[in-house]
Amino acid sequence: MIEKSYKINRPVTWRDYYELTKPKVVYLLVFTAIVGMFLANDVRTSWLPPLSALLWGTIGIAFAAGAAAVVNHVVDARIDTIMARTMQRPVAQGRVEPKKAVLFAIVLALIAMGLLWFLVNPLTAVLTLGGLVGYAFIYTMFLKRATPQNIVIGGLSGAIPPLLGWTSVTGSADPYAWLLVLIIFTWTPPHFWALSIHRIEDYAKAEIPMLPVTHGEEFTKTSILLYCILLILSTLLPYLTGMSGLIYLIGAIGLGLWFLYYCMVLKYKETEGVAMKTFGVSIGYLTFLFLFLLVDHYLKPFVSF
Repeated sequence: MIEKSYKINRPVTWRDYYELTKPKVVYLLVFTAIVGMFLANDVRTSWLPPLSALLWGTIGIAFAAGAAAVVNHVVDARIDTIMARTMQRPVAQGRVEPKKAVLFAIVLALIAMGLLWFLVNPLTAVLTLGGLVGYAFIYTMFLKRATPQNIVIGGLSGAIPPLLGWTSVTGSADPYAWLLVLIIFTWTPPHFWALSIHRIEDYAKAEIPMLPVTHGEEFTKTSILLYCILLILSTLLPYLTGMSGLIYLIGAIGLGLWFLYYCMVLKYKETEGVAMKTFGVSIGYLTFLFLFLLVDHYLKPFVSF
């Protein structure tokens, strides 16, 4: 029934398939995974992680994330045509047929699992498969439409890339790696809820129970602020546990105050565009936080304060 409603406006190109993988989202996920690889590496013995883990681990994790994104495009095709933010997506516009998109996702997933299992290690492959299933099926097919806490519960799938990077190098799920997962898990709700406020009419029209739709904008703004405070506290743990040093701590506090400022403006002095600005700040926040983790990791053995 879905396919009959599609009208191909132009010939499909490789760019349409590339867009299916949500490259902007995957880039951030892969970045945190690569940082996880470097953090797992002992800089006193080698400046770089094993090249096999760095190369095949990165490709495998990227392909798995891309496969999950493609499934999301197919499952959400109907609601994507309703929402202004997503109506130009390849499946929603009919540029890529659902069956071909599903086949593309299967190919990406199989390549990812093969690379990770045989060229990295089985633990990374199993954890990556769990993240793929969690996002593509548990979140997209069920949680997204079932509860306003969808992004909180489903956020674990998007939080595991640094763990995958870590296990790619060590073959074990070190507690420090789980601290990285905790940080991204706590970061996800304020990050995505800011976007949800900006797109509240779209979500309401598509009947997706995002928090601003079900509980109102003010409740969501309060939740964003509280989660931001919780996030800042969670980012202190790498320093308190000895994983990172003073360079990271200074950066984490500074970035936390930056993000907190925008969350407070969103809550108490909102003007047009602040929600989207907060969303953008959240991306910059996470990127720079992981850069501080990386810089601190490489300088800590050689610098004392």
